[in-house]
Amino acid sequence: MFSFLPIFPLAQATPTPPPEEIVQPQEVRPLPGKLDNIPVFNSNSPELVLKEGILLSTFPADGKSTPSAHLNFTFNGQFDIFAHHIAKAANPEDLRTLYLGIIVHNPGKKPVTVDILQAASYLSQPDAPFIQLPSIVDNPNSTIYSGPGDRAMNDILRGYRQADFPPQLVIPAGESRMLLNLPIPVQTLSPPLNGRSTLMRLRSDGIIYIASLARYAPVDEAGKEREPTLGEWQEILELGELSTPRDRTPTPPNPITDKIIYGRVAGVALGSIWNTELVDNPNVNFLTIPKPGQAFSYGLSTLPGGLLGTGQSQSANLLVRYPDTAYFAHGNYGVQYSLTLPLYNPTSETQKVTVSLQTPIKENSIQGGLRFFSSSSQPIFFRGTIQIRYNDDGGIPRTRYLHLIQRRGEEGEPLVTLNMPPSNRRLVQVDFLYPPDASPPQVLTVTSD
Repeated sequence: MFSFLPIFPLAQATPTPPPEEIVQPQEVRPLPGKLDNIPVFNSNSPELVLKEGILLSTFPADGKSTPSAHLNFTFNGQFDIFAHHIAKAANPEDLRTLYLGIIVHNPGKKPVTVDILQAASYLSQPDAPFIQLPSIVDNPNSTIYSGPGDRAMNDILRGYRQADFPPQLVIPAGESRMLLNLPIPVQTLSPPLNGRSTLMRLRSDGIIYIASLARYAPVDEAGKEREPTLGEWQEILELGELSTPRDRTPTPPNPITDKIIYGRVAGVALGSIWNTELVDNPNVNFLTIPKPGQAFSYGLSTLPGGLLGTGQSQSANLLVRYPDTAYFAHGNYGVQYSLTLPLYNPTSETQKVTVSLQTPIKENSIQGGLRFFSSSSQPIFFRGTIQIRYNDDGGIPRTRYLHLIQRRGEEGEPLVTLNMPPSNRRLVQVDFLYPPDASPPQVLTVTSD
């Protein structure tokens, strides 16, 4: 039997045209100031945890079965803990609950008190699912969020400590205690995938070591899962290896390629808050607004490959790290940006001024301005709450919490619009914590219409 092919050409699917780009001719300035010197225990590699083991340990290597898994770094005074990990059932028939444990050890001869100043930890399911939200919406009561990192950053921004965390943890001399012992369940989920984001701000009155660990829930005699004990966590710490499989190995610093693998962070980063005043120059105390119809921007969370022409990488340095993890804390997840803009209108006419957060197309250098897309079909690159404080046009102090969803290449809507009379000065303060599940860089833009 013969078969015949049609003599007419087959219809071809029309390729989707690339989105139209818009170039906004605005200056991008380096962000003044720098990160502070607060160390951050940053546990984010491997992000996807498929095996029990050590995620990040700053314990000394002495007496440990895997010396290379321990970085020997002590904390004393103020510090942060950031942990962001995902659990997935590698085998659909194995739906055991993965626990995330953070253990703290006091090597000294006196008790150490750890003050838990602020703390938040959320699961993706059911605490903070990724849902569709408007691009900008008021969030006065902390009820708007999409994802656990988004929700945790919002809590810390407002100075909260979840009720599950005590105000203090006392660690006797030579002993260890669990600072965190929480599940990442997957049993009832389809697909069996879940994540947990945690951020804590703490202060100790003595030297301590910290480790984050992964362990599946033990099962009691009745076959029911239970929480791992301190002794079981110590067994992982003493006898365990680094959790595998590992994330992709990062590209070394100063890459000669455009295809940079940033890697996930597992180490101690230097810097918790970037607190600065944006002024014309160090000799004045004001920021002159742009000329009518113009704009300027300040880079936020800039990084190699995404310097936006500023020459400034804001990625936090790492004091200790594992050789196969990120060289810097690219993205600055959990870092607070506290930016003060003392705006000044030097003209003889009233000017309409807006302050916006934007997500331009990532590039190292810019020509003619920042590039944006005209459509909003790109992936989400930012989801989080911004606090903005200012005096409105009636002179009344305002504090607003605005939740933003921004896609790659999105120009963004104004955080605040001010009508500034001649010679008027107006203070605007912008605060946010850079959220996990976001992709840098962004810019803070001031526009005059």
